[in-house]
Amino acid sequence: MARKNLLKGLMDTPPAPSDAAEQSASAPASTPVAARVDVAKPRYSSGAIGAVSQSILDLKSRAVQEIETAQIDMAGLRDRLDEDGGIADLQASIAEYGQQVPVLLRPHPETEGRFQIVYGRRRVAALKALGKPVKALIRDLDDQSLILAQGQENSARRDLSFIERVNFARQMREMGYDRKIICDALHVDKTVISRMMSIADRIPVEVIELVGAAPSIGRDRWMKVADIIEEYGITYAPSLAHGQTSDERFEALLKAVTPGKTPPPKKTTLKGHDGRHFTKISRARGSLTLTFNSKRAEGFDEWLVENFEDLHAQFCREQSDADTKG
Repeated sequence: MARKNLLKGLMDTPPAPSDAAEQSASAPASTPVAARVDVAKPRYSSGAIGAVSQSILDLKSRAVQEIETAQIDMAGLRDRLDEDGGIADLQASIAEYGQQVPVLLRPHPETEGRFQIVYGRRRVAALKALGKPVKALIRDLDDQSLILAQGQENSARRDLSFIERVNFARQMREMGYDRKIICDALHVDKTVISRMMSIADRIPVEVIELVGAAPSIGRDRWMKVADIIEEYGITYAPSLAHGQTSDERFEALLKAVTPGKTPPPKKTTLKGHDGRHFTKISRARGSLTLTFNSKRAEGFDEWLVENFEDLHAQFCREQSDADTKG
């Protein structure tokens, strides 16, 4: 009998929480709650059965399911610059040991029966190549929650390179997400995001994509490239970054944009009308320096300073006359 009564209680429809609270406040304490119910709610939408149904849904969302790769589409941002990097090794590992870590999917927002990848693209690609179904967790996520989950999972694994995280942040900004959301997605503070954006703004996207992930290259060296490009106004050319690996392509890029060592200035000694040497001239890239031996110059250096404006005016007149005659 106890079991029958328990099942009977599960099938009963109690009042909605707000209605019950409202009625409990106004009804006498001795009045049974059931006697104060005026409107019946839809069966199983709340109460014990509703709670059991919700619990089943929660358990289902935490359960690993097998999904055919043909039912899975891409979604979110491009988090990797080398899309195929390491997939062959991952495929071999899964073939030998099976898929050890599930991916995260969400139901496709527009197509029933299909799913979109939140994270685990490389695992899906490897399993697709092997012709195996994907072990996955399924979550109902909106677009912002998807991108946050994608960024946080990548940050937790710490297997994205620095420049891939820069590229991820740049994509989020272009999609209109504010800086706080970007910080939350990548688990970094605003100062780090500012530095990332500084690099993204100064190094052309095509350069970053050509170099690739460059896993051994950290923030300081990417910042150095950005500083050089900004200072010297270097125009992008594919020949600047070449090499078999992304690290090699970065090294080639850095070498190509780094200015060569400045050669030592060329020095010449100037003679006065009497043949005495009291002035040296040094030429370097874009500059010329005159150095006087004040004692030997006997005041010529001071006279030159005082009459510099008149001498320059004379030079300009002579240049103008030469241009007219030419």
